[in-house]
Amino acid sequence: MDASRRPRAIVGITILALITVLALSGCGTIDAWSGSAKDEELAGKVTVDGSSTVAPLSTAAAESYADEQPKVQVTVGTSGTGGGFKKFCAGATDIADASRVIKDTEKAACEKNDVRHDELSVANDALTVVVNKNVHWVDCLSTEQLKKIWEPGSGITNWQQVDPRFPNEPLKLFGPDTDSGTFDYFTKAINGKEGASRTDYKSTADDNDTVRGVSGSRGGMGYFGFSYFEENQSDLKSLMINGGGGCVVPSITSVQNGTYKPLSRPLFIYPTVKALKRPEVEDFVEYFVEHHAQITASTQFIPLNSEQEDKLRADLKRLKEAAG
Repeated sequence: MDASRRPRAIVGITILALITVLALSGCGTIDAWSGSAKDEELAGKVTVDGSSTVAPLSTAAAESYADEQPKVQVTVGTSGTGGGFKKFCAGATDIADASRVIKDTEKAACEKNDVRHDELSVANDALTVVVNKNVHWVDCLSTEQLKKIWEPGSGITNWQQVDPRFPNEPLKLFGPDTDSGTFDYFTKAINGKEGASRTDYKSTADDNDTVRGVSGSRGGMGYFGFSYFEENQSDLKSLMINGGGGCVVPSITSVQNGTYKPLSRPLFIYPTVKALKRPEVEDFVEYFVEHHAQITASTQFIPLNSEQEDKLRADLKRLKEAAG
């Protein structure tokens, strides 16, 4: 779900939004939404590529960072998590955006090319199952029902097949393509194996296609990241998910307290050790980490909790030490 996705509008941050982020993330203080990690003027280029889900975070960081270091050009591509790691492990980019952890095969490719790296979790996400706004017969689905719908070889084509209490309404499915980290995460969480999915649905590299498909089909269903639902909730309805402990709505609270299972996930950036030796890359990554709460708020993602924040800063410290 990557290449042709439209850019997200960057939402202005109000004082109230920042206070909310502070309360939810457990921060003791809030950094000003300005100021790079270094006082001197820097120049150069930072290349970022990967997940279209994470791209708005990196884009927001890049746009704000440009106000502080205008001679540093940060480019953000959207080749998908898998496509981004291919470029990253070939040494073609400085930072990979990823909506899942790096696979063993990708690690091996990085090792082959001596691309040392580390992962930094910069935000949270709730994979959100959406239906047409006029779907009134269901507010919650269990993970078993989702598996019944999305598993390989599924023959479910009607809502009544999901539950006999549901109406005789065609079920039309939309979702990300196989290069997407969201596809990987959803299939593993719901179907038990990464990449295991029925293939007779409308797959796309552009979440706009899923929005249009679901909103244009009375019985439509799809899935993508939480922030994309937030931007399109006037046209869509999100479903609560029952992962075994009752129906839970996707939200900041349910993700941070761990009750939105199994579709909550962290979002990552992967900088290379080699790239971090360049002052402009080190400075941009430090800026991203120090302003992660504001970046998350501006792009409607879910902020880190206090434990995740502590880990993020420790991970960055370790990565900088490795870069020397």
